[in-house]
Amino acid sequence: MNYIHSAHDFTIIIHLCVISCALLLGSTLRSKVKFLQKYLIPAPMIGGLFLFLFYNYVSYPLGLHNGMDFLEELMFHLLNVSFIAMQLRIPEKKTKSQKKGALWANVTALLGEYGMQCCFGLIVAAVLLKKILPGSSVAIGLTLCLGFELGPGQAESMAKVWEGAPYNVPNASDVGLTMAAIGFILGSVIGVILINRAAKKGWLSAEYVDKLRNRKVGNGFFRSKEERVASSYQTTASESMDTFTLHLALIMFTYLLSFLVLAGLEWIVSTFVGGKVLEAVLGLWGINFVVSSLCAILVRKVIIASHAEHIIDNQTCNRIDGIAVDFTVAACLGAIEIAAIQQYWLPIIVLSAVGIAITCFITPWFCSRLFNDYSFMRFLMIFGTANGTLPTALSLIRVVDPEFETPVAQEYVNSTGVMFVLALPILALVNWPAKGKVWMFIALTGAYVVISFALYVKLAGKRAFAKGGYFYMEDSKNN
Repeated sequence: MNYIHSAHDFTIIIHLCVISCALLLGSTLRSKVKFLQKYLIPAPMIGGLFLFLFYNYVSYPLGLHNGMDFLEELMFHLLNVSFIAMQLRIPEKKTKSQKKGALWANVTALLGEYGMQCCFGLIVAAVLLKKILPGSSVAIGLTLCLGFELGPGQAESMAKVWEGAPYNVPNASDVGLTMAAIGFILGSVIGVILINRAAKKGWLSAEYVDKLRNRKVGNGFFRSKEERVASSYQTTASESMDTFTLHLALIMFTYLLSFLVLAGLEWIVSTFVGGKVLEAVLGLWGINFVVSSLCAILVRKVIIASHAEHIIDNQTCNRIDGIAVDFTVAACLGAIEIAAIQQYWLPIIVLSAVGIAITCFITPWFCSRLFNDYSFMRFLMIFGTANGTLPTALSLIRVVDPEFETPVAQEYVNSTGVMFVLALPILALVNWPAKGKVWMFIALTGAYVVISFALYVKLAGKRAFAKGGYFYMEDSKNN
């Protein structure tokens, strides 16, 4: 089918329309199917399953065979937009209720998750799957962390670099996207199972158990005008420019700035240096979201220094971030090629089993001993992000703390800034396994595991090895 008519090319628009139809179908099914509501399956994930079927079986006869390439590009750019939208938000003033102990406990848990998923995933690939994954393909073991801990956008953008020269790891991005999809499903389904178990075992206080039992499973829509809530505030006069337009323009300006920074750096290095330094700089395009985040922080600080922070509405930034995440999640599933799954089906199963062992057994064990208050809720935050993205974690927290009355979510967000800095070595050297430096990268990420364990022992104190449940500390203090 031809999508170019007269002087206009409708191809990209058709792809966007297909994604939109899948999102509408996903939200409709979620509103009707009780199972999807009970286990908090996001509508974009449901829509993504239809995109998966469409682009694997229907798109070729319709002449949309380049759809998967489009989805991968869309995810790459929306990932950067998402990070910019998050970093442009004006931070709230810290309150006394935000304890340093909670911040470092969150950092310790995140550090351990990153280290274990990277280290153990690569060890399994290098030892158990070496014959199946020869040479640079052993880097597939790192997709456990890229997919589970970092999410679909990062998994696609980082692993995509490995598919080209000099790495030549076939279908790496598809494996990363598959791992991200599995992580989303685990985070949603197992997360709800754990919440129900927490209510029975007393891991939640009576107050939050009552809220849980009185909670009505939502269908994803507000049923009346009275239930609707305001999601943003205007910061501009409508006759000048719409507030949403202003925020979108500011985000795209920041994105352009990040592009110019990387393009300028590449030009300087290619002109005056070259060699391995140029190779390292070219690898930065795969983690463009890091540069985008840093540029967004710079723009935000300039706005604050200019006393113009009143023009930014955090809720509007959240809405744009939400749009980017929803489209990214749907595109994540739609961009997976069945051929890639067939080629790597055994590594995907083995790596998923490793991920389940870490997030569903090790994580609750040390979280229940690490945190001194709201331990189960804090575990839910770590668990949700270790199996997907921050929205997954927030959806789980909303089940037991619908109004975010506890400091759990805010203190977790505060800790991500520290963790972002600590994770830079992993992000900067993420191509090492594809270069053949597998054991060097294992040593690096193993150091993260050792450091997080040392911090865990220090912060948990006497509770570090306390008995009280092989899965979750039964007498763990909860508020």
